[in-house]
Amino acid sequence: MSDTITWGMMLRKLPTIAKAIPRVVKGMKVANVKDPTQPCGLGWSFEQATLRNPDGFALLQDEVLLTYTQVNQWANRIAHHLISQGIGKGDVVAVFIENRPELLVTILAVAKVGAISALLNTSQTRDTLAHSLNLVAPVAIIVGEELVLAFSAVRERVSIPATHTWFVADRDTFSYPGISPDRFVNLMMACADAPDDNPASSQQVFFDDTCFYIYTSGTTGLPKAGVFKHGRWMRSAASFGMIALDMQPQDVVYCTLPLYHATGLCVCWGSAISGASGFAIRRKFSASQFWNDVRKYQATTLGYVGELCRYLVDQPVSADDDKHGVTKMIGNGLRPGAWREFKTRFGVSHICELYAASDGNIGFTNILNFDNTIGFSLMSWELVAYDHDSGAPIRNAKGLMSKVAKGGQGLLLAKIDDKAPLDGYTDPQKTEKVVLHDVFAKGDRYFNTGDLLRNIGFGHAQFVDRLGDTYRWKGENVSTTEVENILLKHPNICEAVAYGVEIRNTNGRAGMAAITPAESLATLDFSELLSFARQQMPAYAVPLFLRVKVKMETTGTFKYQKTRLKDEAFDPGKTGDDPIYAWLPGTQTYVQVTGEVLADIHAGKYRY
Repeated sequence: MSDTITWGMMLRKLPTIAKAIPRVVKGMKVANVKDPTQPCGLGWSFEQATLRNPDGFALLQDEVLLTYTQVNQWANRIAHHLISQGIGKGDVVAVFIENRPELLVTILAVAKVGAISALLNTSQTRDTLAHSLNLVAPVAIIVGEELVLAFSAVRERVSIPATHTWFVADRDTFSYPGISPDRFVNLMMACADAPDDNPASSQQVFFDDTCFYIYTSGTTGLPKAGVFKHGRWMRSAASFGMIALDMQPQDVVYCTLPLYHATGLCVCWGSAISGASGFAIRRKFSASQFWNDVRKYQATTLGYVGELCRYLVDQPVSADDDKHGVTKMIGNGLRPGAWREFKTRFGVSHICELYAASDGNIGFTNILNFDNTIGFSLMSWELVAYDHDSGAPIRNAKGLMSKVAKGGQGLLLAKIDDKAPLDGYTDPQKTEKVVLHDVFAKGDRYFNTGDLLRNIGFGHAQFVDRLGDTYRWKGENVSTTEVENILLKHPNICEAVAYGVEIRNTNGRAGMAAITPAESLATLDFSELLSFARQQMPAYAVPLFLRVKVKMETTGTFKYQKTRLKDEAFDPGKTGDDPIYAWLPGTQTYVQVTGEVLADIHAGKYRY
């Protein structure tokens, strides 16, 4: 296929490879901490960056511009206060703050203590939020003013003492701590007089200590807490910041991604810390203000997901599109169809597409700047044949798995060994479910990523799709089981099957659900149903399409036939007597999909 990498293409990259070798060697040395007594991780790395660039800007948002020294001392004050309140190494501190400097300073402080930040998804509410908290048994929580209502709704379901329920005002608290509500302790006020020197605890954090819990959707329908250790932080920050991007103190990363996810927090912020570079953030992504922000912060590097890039490409063309200082960008999910257009229109010379999973043990990076690839990985990996219905890898007559040929697509498996350990989840049983044994030889172990990749040569791969019971939309992983469970709470729905479907010229898969009414189609009020879904689940998880079925077909083992449902998607010409309904952008109800509506969706009339 056209994206296959040839010998000629590799030869043309020799000057790039030669130039990169010194920093690759240095980066690999920094990334691969072996000594169990060597201090490392987030807190230690930030302290090293502060020594390297004390007066350079570390965090930038709106009018708030903080240097490395200011951020480091601020985090130190919080860390000393947490220690004085009995928070110690290995304790879990839940963090529930939207994208702003206070979120990162708080996470940094917790890391310096040696405690573990449970990074709550700020879209979570009700049962999902209570589950996420109770899953990790936090001894404390730090809540932003903007999320107090969401936390208060589940507060009685979580065992956290009021003395360890800290509040952070929704303002520039570096200048003024604000006023906290009843039953909350104002964190910034409480730590104002604490020492601002580096706590001794930051020298007692080692590569095998846990830094964060990052939540990921699971097939159980509720989030799982992935373990992210400080050693992995070092590998991530050095691999992306030093080896892939060659970040320097004069660089500034602009990131609008949610910082409770690994791409924003570990890849983007880690890259900035690795280079002692600036990190500019925004509360929520804005396509219309994106390039104005880039110019305002004098950004040189962008953090992205594919959906973000598509929104920018969809903006009206401007003479200023390439008038900025950005030369490189790092992220994932940029589709081949938008790759070249983005690169040429906005004048970004290096798209460092990556592949990584917060709960996995492998990463790919497009260091050599080829188009349409996630790059290569220094870790051991294979693509294997899989069952298209179940998504499970296929074993041959010998009980082993079969590798796919170059150019073919297969299920990505990553070898688990000393070079690439699997940290897994807080629940060992959940971890064991993603480990495959005796894959190519007796005794070997591999992590099942659940993702389809294509081998395009010279160790490079292309991302194809996700398997299993999650799909990706708006840069978020959506659990089909969670969507199904919420829909089944509706009194007029007795069966629900959720899945992802493709809409032309969009990234990821949009949510769709096949539903069976409890009584009849006439009992469904589609405006009320949409309102119910929007109240109960995050915006990105609300199904954009509904298929109403009198009876749900199942397999011989009583599993829903999701493969067929996905294939027929929202085309009424393929769904027989089952009517299809769509939530069109800007409307407040689901409308029936006719041939005309379908044609308008395919033609891009509606901007999803």
